Amino acid sequence: MSSAWWTVMLVGAATVVIKGAGPVLLGGRPLPPRAGRVIGLLAPALLAALVAINTFGAERSLVLDERALGVGSAAVAVALKAPPLIAVVVAAVVTAGARALG
Repeated sequence: MSSAWWTVMLVGAATVVIKGAGPVLLGGRPLPPRAGRVIGLLAPALLAALVAINTFGAERSLVLDERALGVGSAAVAVALKAPPLIAVVVAAVVTAGARALG
């Protein structure tokens, strides 16, 4: 088995342990309010980081290509109060159009 598969299995096992630790350690008690707010902010922050890295950091340097146009168009759609699905479709169409033209 390759080292990549060992890494995948290790990360998967660590995920199961971390997810199981919460209920075991809390024992049915609710989270403190401050911890709940912090945990609620983790998912959007992680998603934003993943989008930024995958869009602009493709080759360990700043890359501005069609993906940046797609993310920018999605940001404009969200600023105009478009539903998330519409923002995704707008980003996909703009990215595909830019790739077709360029």
